[in-house]
Amino acid sequence: MNEKLYSSALSNYKKWADNNKAELESDFKERHALCDEMQSYTKERLQNLTEEEFFNLIAPLWAMRMWGNKKYYLDGVIESNGIVLIREQLVNLFYGKSSIESRWDEFREKIKGMGPAIISELLNKFNPNEYILWNKKSLTGFIALDIPKVPKYNSALDGKKYAYLSKVGRELVELAQKKGVGEIDDLLALDYFIWKDLQVEPNEMETPSEEKLEKETEKQKAFVHNDVRDRIRDIGSFLGFKAEVEKKVADGAVVDAIWEVSVGNMGRITYVFEVQTSGSIDSLLLNLMKAKNNPSVQGIVAVSDAKQLEKIKKEASSLKAIRDDLKFWDYNDVLKVFDALSNAYESINSLDLVPSGLF
Repeated sequence: MNEKLYSSALSNYKKWADNNKAELESDFKERHALCDEMQSYTKERLQNLTEEEFFNLIAPLWAMRMWGNKKYYLDGVIESNGIVLIREQLVNLFYGKSSIESRWDEFREKIKGMGPAIISELLNKFNPNEYILWNKKSLTGFIALDIPKVPKYNSALDGKKYAYLSKVGRELVELAQKKGVGEIDDLLALDYFIWKDLQVEPNEMETPSEEKLEKETEKQKAFVHNDVRDRIRDIGSFLGFKAEVEKKVADGAVVDAIWEVSVGNMGRITYVFEVQTSGSIDSLLLNLMKAKNNPSVQGIVAVSDAKQLEKIKKEASSLKAIRDDLKFWDYNDVLKVFDALSNAYESINSLDLVPSGLF
């Protein structure tokens, strides 16, 4: 860890805190109120959670700021998962007896549409002494501090890695206390400090060299697949399409994501996306060929990393049915596009141009 940078940032933060006590007190009061609200969700309350209560639980999260129409998004989460499964997984996430590694992985495996930023914020506000809030700003701060083994993308964040990041966060809180910065007394206060004084953007978002040597596990690959799938849906929603995941578009063809739009009285136009992080290229291409049988499908897109896309292109070149129609999208670009659009929409939504009551 870059202790020199951490000490310097702590010193700057302490000076600011001493000179802006009223602002700090107001901000912390608001944050503690959010924790109190999160902690009011007892096990019994979660077991009987209504759809309206689910909205009230998730909509105020900072991770939801990019969504203007939060109800539309969260209705989609309920439709994709069912309120019964959502209840079960929230109870397990907050109150389960197994390790956080296991509870985190189970939630990510079973619940669509709620990624690491939402899950970690729920945990952080439920137990700010134990769990870190992990998002783009946390990532930037940890990279600036040269924390080893930091995942470059949230997509690959499994339970083991989240437990590690939380442990590092607790150590940073302890170190801040030893250096006399009493304001940083838990992981929610650490998040405030990172947000304020550790947003040091490198020229390129590079992870420590040893991180590059780590191979993704099959579980991490599955999480990347699901996260990219969900981000494609979200990009489609940002662009005004009706966007869904795991949608049947033709006999024998359930695809990872679709964008759909109705054009006057001409019918529907559908764009189909298949994501691959592991598995058979033949299966991906066969699914896209079947999807192409649907007359409304006007675009088919294979999504993977650059190396795998070259293999897909080579395999597809011999398939006359789709070779001229198939498009290719690097999933690293998908994640970058999502970040750019979410930043733009979060900024626009902060203007409150559309009253929330209209949704």
